Amino acid sequence: MSGVAGARPGAVRGAPRPAWFPAVLGVALALALTFLTLPIVAIFLDSSPARLIDALGEPAALDALWLSLRATAMSLGLILLVGTPAAYLLATRSFCGKSLVITLVELPLVLPPAVAGIALLAAVGPSGILGGAVEAAGVELALETAGVVVALTFVASPFYVRQATAAFASVDRTLLDASRTLGASEARSFLRVMIPCAMPGLTAGTALALGRALGEFGATLMFAGSFQGITQTVPLAIYDRFSTDFDSALALSAVLVAVSAAILLSVKLVQRSEALGGAAG
Repeated sequence: MSGVAGARPGAVRGAPRPAWFPAVLGVALALALTFLTLPIVAIFLDSSPARLIDALGEPAALDALWLSLRATAMSLGLILLVGTPAAYLLATRSFCGKSLVITLVELPLVLPPAVAGIALLAAVGPSGILGGAVEAAGVELALETAGVVVALTFVASPFYVRQATAAFASVDRTLLDASRTLGASEARSFLRVMIPCAMPGLTAGTALALGRALGEFGATLMFAGSFQGITQTVPLAIYDRFSTDFDSALALSAVLVAVSAAILLSVKLVQRSEALGGAAG
């Protein structure tokens, strides 16, 4: 009786092992892997590399790529500048209504893209709640590149804030307390202790926000439109070309797939280095 009680769950000697269950697991994984990877591989197999390179050399494709890079970089700068201290506050403070604040911050994660675009128009569009104030400040958002940046920031920032909040919350608070005890201000402790300690998580959040911003489609189309060289990002260019110039749509899709794969790989490498560093410590 004592031997049975001391045995680990699932390690009872003589327990039957159905031979069919591992086979079911393998088939399920094979089906999922095929379903998820075949469409991505097909992007690169459906056209020759030479045709993809030629399509990427078109002025319209280059305009879309350049605009996506510029708008994403500006959006990411805004997200890091505002989202980092906001995430630190959410991770280190307890206040009335905190759960509601976190819910509101994360709400754009589950909004349909078209709804996100309509929401931006209702808020800061020409006829929106703050539309008059925006125009009075001399800023034009709708149908302008600035509107693309706003749309990307709106949909991508929750990915960073959520990850950054978790990263700051996981930092050992005794490190921050020790820094404060040594006379450092909270701002200095935030810069010199919290950010370096939470850097792997912040990097992962940045990569997630970057990938979401690069792939944004619906909110940008609804709020900023699709005008070449002004608001037409790579996803919008793909949509514009897939029925008339499929090779160009494939080429732009291949670029996004490659960038997305690089982002995921970077996140994995950061997480691996964090795990190795923790094991070494």
